[in-house]
Amino acid sequence: MELDPDDVFRDDDDDPENEALRQRASSKELVVYLVDASPKMFSTKCPSEDQKDESHFQISISCILESWKTQIINRSYNEVAVCFFNTREKKNLQDLNSVFVFNVADREFLDRPTAKFIKELSRLEEFFVKEIGSQHGIVSGSRENSLYNALWVAQALLRKGSAKTADKRILIFTDEDDPFGNIKGGAKADMTRTTLQRVKDAQDLGISIELLPLSQLDREFNVSLFYADLIGLQGEDLAQFVPAAGERMEDMKYQLRKRMFKKRIVRKLTFSVANGVSIEVHTYAFIRPTVLGSITWLDSVTNQPIKIERSFICADTGALMQEPPKHFQTYKNQNVKFSVEELSEIKRVSTGQLRLLGFKPLSCLKDYHNLRPSTFIFPSDEEVIGSTRIFIALHRSMIRLNRFAVAFYGTSSHSQLVALVAQEEIIDSGGQVEPPGMHMICLPYSDDIRHAEELHSGTNAAIPRANEDQIKKAAALIKRIDLKDFSVYQFANPGLQRHYAILQALALEEDDLPEIKDETVPDEEGLARPGVVKAIEEFKLSVYGDKYDESDNAGHKKVSEASKKRKALADGAVQKSAQYNWDALADSGKLKDLTVVELKFYLSAHDLPVSGKKEDLVKRILTHMGK
Repeated sequence: MELDPDDVFRDDDDDPENEALRQRASSKELVVYLVDASPKMFSTKCPSEDQKDESHFQISISCILESWKTQIINRSYNEVAVCFFNTREKKNLQDLNSVFVFNVADREFLDRPTAKFIKELSRLEEFFVKEIGSQHGIVSGSRENSLYNALWVAQALLRKGSAKTADKRILIFTDEDDPFGNIKGGAKADMTRTTLQRVKDAQDLGISIELLPLSQLDREFNVSLFYADLIGLQGEDLAQFVPAAGERMEDMKYQLRKRMFKKRIVRKLTFSVANGVSIEVHTYAFIRPTVLGSITWLDSVTNQPIKIERSFICADTGALMQEPPKHFQTYKNQNVKFSVEELSEIKRVSTGQLRLLGFKPLSCLKDYHNLRPSTFIFPSDEEVIGSTRIFIALHRSMIRLNRFAVAFYGTSSHSQLVALVAQEEIIDSGGQVEPPGMHMICLPYSDDIRHAEELHSGTNAAIPRANEDQIKKAAALIKRIDLKDFSVYQFANPGLQRHYAILQALALEEDDLPEIKDETVPDEEGLARPGVVKAIEEFKLSVYGDKYDESDNAGHKKVSEASKKRKALADGAVQKSAQYNWDALADSGKLKDLTVVELKFYLSAHDLPVSGKKEDLVKRILTHMGK
């Protein structure tokens, strides 16, 4: 088997299958939505954006649906369940009264949200009264505690999976701030005590419980009556809880379709400091580009994912190869064979450790040295006791001496020099803004840097310079259209938004596509303000003069230059292609001995695609030649 250099020396971390498995294991969420279905949730009406009154029950279901539609894209491995309490009918594995776990066929109670599940929940109101029903689950003179039962059912659903590999949460939607308000005396105290104990048992198992309160039009939800003890609120958190919860409800209902990465460890590293001293650190990714999800091939009949398998057949006998095939690379007309172990050893550039080399002043680190988004480093004492203490000593010294560390960081197939820049903790009145730690910045090698070149119009021509008036007019224009409080979080990728909207419409069989607002389109209304128009006209007049005609210059030069460049590349490929006897090379089977660059001469000269691996290029040439 001939080796493909791009495949042999590919970084294992770039494997999409490895990334999918790593993300599935580290960012999975198991969520149970507990929705109050008492008559009060249906009778209370609130005005919505479309001027229609919505009940608290409708608002809760709408929030859950919008959250799910986003989670299918953002975190496709999340598993959810919907549990109604204060219901007439019951449906749960524990056979407890007033608790109904909503589900559809071919799906477990706690499972990934499917298109069918979302569609059925969206039309729930059509059959809720008839098939599920609403009632007061906690009434005076009865020992029945529907909230306790609902928490028990939710805790049982979340027994699935380990708290170490998944985040387990219970979200409660209710507009009743005192669920035991109708109960008097010792019965109320007993119900309160048992319910809080059930909550504590769930929290001891690693389950977090959150409340999403729904306030009345004339009265705010009083969280201090009962739920403050349930979710552990006190002090300033208690006063700020209801407004913050209301904002979160809006976020759930109208959040963007964007990929959200949870705070998770990207990799655990051993940081070799000096003289055999090594500590353990964890790395976190701050900013990464959002990409479309990978495509999964399905069987056309069963609609099940296809498992791809391949077998090797001997070219001489036609028999299936039982032993693993040998790899080889041709060198001076000799086939050099490699075993799997030898290939693995060849690919291993480093052991994956972070090794300290020395220190440099921060003034030596330039902005253009940052090749890609940095990775954040934080110490851990999980496996190496004392790592945090050593890290803190190093961190404080680097800040005090105004230095950054230079280190060698290598994966199994890639080596890189990195700069470790210490960051101090920043705290304001709202809490921690920036955590203490270090940023690992990938540094370029000497041949990665290209120095800027000045463009001269001619050997003897003067270099154009802006005069004082032009600089003044440009500064005035920039000041006029300055973006106040700009943040990248204000702008979503319109291409991704439309892609996700189409997926949603196809999956849910919706007739109309959700409206997508392109926030990258220029603000025409803002640019039409008299002050902005005046600044633009003054800048144009200062730079181009009063006789400049935009219609004579719009786009022509760019199109002409691009055409000239493409034509020059095509002509060069034709000339270089003519130097080869392609028919003889094809007949003798020596096309595979040419380099990829040489094969592309033929493809470019005949206006054929030049993408793909070397074997794809050879096949494309042979097909074009009819051989």
